[in-house]
Amino acid sequence: MAKFVADVGGTNIRLAQIESGSLSHIKKYLCSDYKTISAVIGTYMAEFPELNFSAGCLGVACPVNGDVISMTNNHWQFSISQLQAELSLDWLGVINDFTAVAHAVTVLSNQQKEQVGQGQANELDNIAVFGPGTGLGVKHLTHTSSGWLALDGEGGHVDFAPVDDVDIAIWQFLTDKLGHASAEEVLSGRGLVHIYQAIAKHKGILAPLDDPADITERALDGSCTLSVFTLTQFCKILGSFAGNLALNLGTRGGVYIGGGIAPRFTNFIKQSDFRVRFEAKGRFRDYVACIPTFIITEPDHGLIGAMAYLNQNCKG
Repeated sequence: MAKFVADVGGTNIRLAQIESGSLSHIKKYLCSDYKTISAVIGTYMAEFPELNFSAGCLGVACPVNGDVISMTNNHWQFSISQLQAELSLDWLGVINDFTAVAHAVTVLSNQQKEQVGQGQANELDNIAVFGPGTGLGVKHLTHTSSGWLALDGEGGHVDFAPVDDVDIAIWQFLTDKLGHASAEEVLSGRGLVHIYQAIAKHKGILAPLDDPADITERALDGSCTLSVFTLTQFCKILGSFAGNLALNLGTRGGVYIGGGIAPRFTNFIKQSDFRVRFEAKGRFRDYVACIPTFIITEPDHGLIGAMAYLNQNCKG
């Protein structure tokens, strides 16, 4: 009996099979090419007529609060129970895409992640996962008698807590512009632009760039001093936020960074003050200093997380 997993975004859906504990036959489809999610999964299954699919797990980029799923950034809406019946599955799991990222970290090898700084992970201790991307996803994991449990929350929308004078200038810029400075407004794609614009205003210089990819590229090649300053400050804020997550739940199992932004400049982060700010917790410096921090470098971590969730929760 075959099993499959899917990583369902606003633009693309990626599907894969589970074979001997690994992913195989990964294929990507455009969501806009299919009227329903059932149609695209059916298309994938039809490519393997020799297989009888009995179970699957979908990581979806939207809230999962009941049987009815409404995708945030595409036209699909579906009932989990109805989809399971349409696909003739014995078991179907549907989880938030960042829940999948969280479960992925429990099975990643050393080749699929990059450690930043010191620290040693304690097996089965609490874990924090966050990911700057379009927004800022945050999850904590705790181990129970039934396996790993991802704790829901909206940690990306906590207050941005400034630490140094530049942070304060960024906080003031965001408060004036938006009325509230949240962590997501600095640790995301648009957050990188916000930092860039705030520093330019603070220094009284022009800020001609408005694309986070351009800012990142010019920072990495050293062609723009303001961009270098921006990415440097982004890494500092990233470290402070990671340290806060470590304190929140005593994450001696590690703090992991996923999302689409950080893996693009892993070496820059490693050479920055990320870890200095992570450990700068006053009287609790020694508490967080032993907690390791990692960047997830595995591009298929969403599918891997869906597989880990399926393997843990689908019995039989």
